[in-house]
Amino acid sequence: MKEYRIKGLSCPNCSLELEQQIRQLENGDSASISYNSGKLNVDEKVNIEEVEKVLASDNASIMKVNHDHHNGHDHDHGNQKTLILLLSISATIFLVTLFMENQVDTSLVIFYLLAMALSGYQTFLKGLKNLFRFKFNIETLMTIALIGAVSIGEWKEGTLVAILFGLNELLEGYGMEKARKSMEKLLDIAPKEATIIQDGMEQVVSIQSLKVNDIVLVRSGGKIPSDGMIVSGNSSVNESAITGESMPIEKSSGEEVFGGSINNEGVLKVQITKAYEDSSLAKILHLVEEAQDTKTPTELFINRFSKYYTPSIMIISGIVMVVPPLLFGGSWGEWFYQGLAVLIVGCPCALILSSPIANISGITSNARNGILVKGSVFLEQLGKIDTLAFDKTGTLTKGQPYVQEYEAFDQKSFFTVAAAIEKSSSHPLAKAVMKKIEEYSIDHKEADEIETVSGQGIIAQVDGQKYWVGNEKNIEHLTIPVPIQHKITAMKKEGLTLVIVASQHQILGIFGIADQIREESHSVVKALHETGIKNTVMLTGDHEKTAEKVAKQVGVKRYYGNLLPEEKVEMIKALTKQGKVAMIGDGINDAPALASADLGIAMGKGTDSAIETADIVLMQDHLEKLPDAISIAKRVNRTIKLNISLALGLKLIALLLTVPGLLTLWIAILADMGATILVTLISLTILWQGKEDKGYSSKDDVESNLQTS
Repeated sequence: MKEYRIKGLSCPNCSLELEQQIRQLENGDSASISYNSGKLNVDEKVNIEEVEKVLASDNASIMKVNHDHHNGHDHDHGNQKTLILLLSISATIFLVTLFMENQVDTSLVIFYLLAMALSGYQTFLKGLKNLFRFKFNIETLMTIALIGAVSIGEWKEGTLVAILFGLNELLEGYGMEKARKSMEKLLDIAPKEATIIQDGMEQVVSIQSLKVNDIVLVRSGGKIPSDGMIVSGNSSVNESAITGESMPIEKSSGEEVFGGSINNEGVLKVQITKAYEDSSLAKILHLVEEAQDTKTPTELFINRFSKYYTPSIMIISGIVMVVPPLLFGGSWGEWFYQGLAVLIVGCPCALILSSPIANISGITSNARNGILVKGSVFLEQLGKIDTLAFDKTGTLTKGQPYVQEYEAFDQKSFFTVAAAIEKSSSHPLAKAVMKKIEEYSIDHKEADEIETVSGQGIIAQVDGQKYWVGNEKNIEHLTIPVPIQHKITAMKKEGLTLVIVASQHQILGIFGIADQIREESHSVVKALHETGIKNTVMLTGDHEKTAEKVAKQVGVKRYYGNLLPEEKVEMIKALTKQGKVAMIGDGINDAPALASADLGIAMGKGTDSAIETADIVLMQDHLEKLPDAISIAKRVNRTIKLNISLALGLKLIALLLTVPGLLTLWIAILADMGATILVTLISLTILWQGKEDKGYSSKDDVESNLQTS
């Protein structure tokens, strides 16, 4: 498949029709057009000249995807300027003619026709082509209405219909362009060039040419071109492009950095660890771009509905024109006029636009906050969930063991022996012990004859004496005194993991280790309940006491401990029978459970596994933005429902005016245009709200805010 950018798409319905025409070409049966992103995917074997002819029939054209994004916008902006100019001239001619009509004879009809032609000639030409092909779409309806208005001498109203419809098309295009531009500003955060150091010389190259192990120079205010590791320099780095975190993070030699993040001060030398196309930023931007092309069940329903809607309007219009005069003695001219108005009311513009702009706005707002939603269908699902299942380790907790409390029975030897044995171990519990010991001034002795006993701990010699460090199984050679046994039991009841330090004859002391709960977990769970999440559940492989302790501290309603990965899957399946369930985990160990839930949410701060596993990825290393993401998703769903109600409601009211014969052409077009304007503006408020939440003004773009934050 080959991908092209398309310029000049006029409406979602027209895009579908163009897609169908391209599919009729040789080798074109797999072609697809996305109105949301303005892209065409087509088989490489298709004759591209034939494709261009099809697109040209709707005044659209193609541009290869690797061209500058702004070219497409310049073209669309040029089209908008032309349309604004034509509409302005038409409106001026119409107003002048309307003013002079009372003073001059009706020969001024020519001026009405001129105004009508300037504002509606594109619609008229498309409509005529469609009429001869028996294809009934928006342009066909409008063309029939204009011909009908002229045929019965309604010059003023016909001209007004043409001008208002042109204005409607302009506003419709503006709304989608605004949403696309906002998305593309987000995508434009990717750096274009990098300064590479070779043989002591600096050279500016395209980021696509970067290779693993290349050394790049990043000056103050510059973007890090791809994922890498700092080999020289210290600085604070703004990672908001990746994670949505507004606060810069201090980085120094040996630490990893993400491509697209900004070096705030100083000079960094970074060794590239991933080619740009494999970097976290490239994957994020690719997935965000792909997300525009997915269709929700609501959108698919609207598309199917539109296929039957337009022919139905044609039939209803015909009935209005014919039945009252034939059966009830009505005036043919009057009811013909009413039928033309019904045609205009029937334009499905607002209905088709009710969903895509809202979805793009929601995806963009979440992406700004470091929340990667992989498609509109997942955004819709996020707004419907009522149960949220959490993994514990690394999600509600930091996944970093720490010593919560300790008891020393031999003050002289406890820390000294523990430090000597644990300092060479890479085990997470050993690291927690060493972190606690480093808070004190302890002389580190050397351990000899170190022996690791699987599932128990370590046995080693310090100063010629044998010592044991580990769990209870590792001290079976000792008889534990009752007071110490009580202490061990009490610490275990608190959900602590024990590291016991013992000699040949006695226990020297006990470390009680816990997984540190994230500071924000309690407030996040509370905020989730406030957003409408009815059930919060914690699923963990840790023992029941630990699960109970963490659940109480963070405020989840239910918890289940001692679960194997396959048991987590069974729990998720059971929960999905009771409601819509989202599972949130680290994207690695919880992959089966994430896949089993209605919606999988991964935490990862840019890790490949997190990006690839779930439907939604929290690029931060915490849950703080999750309530905002759910709120945005719920707002998108509410907006789409409101849009559909407005689109159909205004049309229904206008159609009901035909009963007493009060519907006019200009009321019909105003009803259609009013619905389109309302749907577009309401959808764009999601985008503007997203900027306000992040502290953006409506005129700022993502990149400038990143650079000044």
